Amino acid sequence: MTIPSSVVTRKEKSAQSNGDSVVTLERYRTGMSNFDEWMNVIEKNAHLFQRHYDEFNLQEKDIETFKNYINSDGIHALVIGEDWCPDVWRGLPVACALAEQTGMEIRLFERDKNSDIMSEFLKDGEFESIPVVVFYNDSHEYLGHWIERSDLANSEMNSLVEILQGKERGTPEWDEARALYLSKQWEVAEGWRQSQISELIELLDTALS
Repeated sequence: MTIPSSVVTRKEKSAQSNGDSVVTLERYRTGMSNFDEWMNVIEKNAHLFQRHYDEFNLQEKDIETFKNYINSDGIHALVIGEDWCPDVWRGLPVACALAEQTGMEIRLFERDKNSDIMSEFLKDGEFESIPVVVFYNDSHEYLGHWIERSDLANSEMNSLVEILQGKERGTPEWDEARALYLSKQWEVAEGWRQSQISELIELLDTALS
């Protein structure tokens, strides 16, 4: 099985770890515990977070899969994000809806106020890419984490960006291309959300097998 590029497994993480995690259970419990709390804290783009949350349709089979993980291994999640990031607008609502519909415990942290947490989950050991979705078991042992966006989103994002290429900002051509770009993003949004769930399941299958 090919592991998605957005997924980091426990084995990979342990190979690059430099010590104990700052995310103790006590620290974990200081995070925001649901989507409403997140929405009360953010200062911008609330309508985009809300639309992604409202339009996401979690499949029944995936609900059952995650409930089985919760019942057998006590999985719980941590999410790192910021309100200005488009990948967070898309990815964080999916994680929150997943938690709400399965009963999974979740904690949300703002990246820039928790740089020590972010430093444990850098993309390629260098980049503070968000969102990050981290899973732990019932002993609060790290299982793995997911970064930024799914492989499907990455591949389709490349073609969407081509819409903007060669257009000069501030021109009517740019405005027209930008509107088309945003419209196309909403057309593919649900596919990206579903692929995120699929990759989270792959992460847990790998970590718990």
